[in-house]
Amino acid sequence: MKFENKVNIQNKKARFNYELLDKYEAGIVLSGTEIKSIRLGKANIAESFCQFINGELYIVNMTVEEYFFGNRYNHAIKRERKLLLHKKELAKLQKKTQETGLTLVPTKIYLNDRGLAKVQIFLARGKKLFDKRETIKERENKRSLDRLMKKF
Repeated sequence: MKFENKVNIQNKKARFNYELLDKYEAGIVLSGTEIKSIRLGKANIAESFCQFINGELYIVNMTVEEYFFGNRYNHAIKRERKLLLHKKELAKLQKKTQETGLTLVPTKIYLNDRGLAKVQIFLARGKKLFDKRETIKERENKRSLDRLMKKF
């Protein structure tokens, strides 16, 4: 059965604040009402980050709004949710984040073709202020070039 994928929750600040290096796809451990809210697009990862707790990877500060029809079975809006990766990937990521000052940043939540919620996470390095200025400058140059091309 092919599942129609309409959910695309993104962290737009991540590309501006971090230099994204390696990309990983992880599953999320969710309760019943959480997945229903995500399917409705009622989640936010703008201020979230990934953290190792007891050798397992968790996404922290991810907001999933309460499901409207959930009544007393609803979930907590902000809680640490476990991410599912292979053991080798977890060991590699934990080693890199501890040694070199890299961090794990969630950039996107989506549903795969089987209807399971997935998180796209990147191993990232924080940008300095001058890198951010360079990004803004490149974006403005591209916009002005597009405006000029549109006139002709």
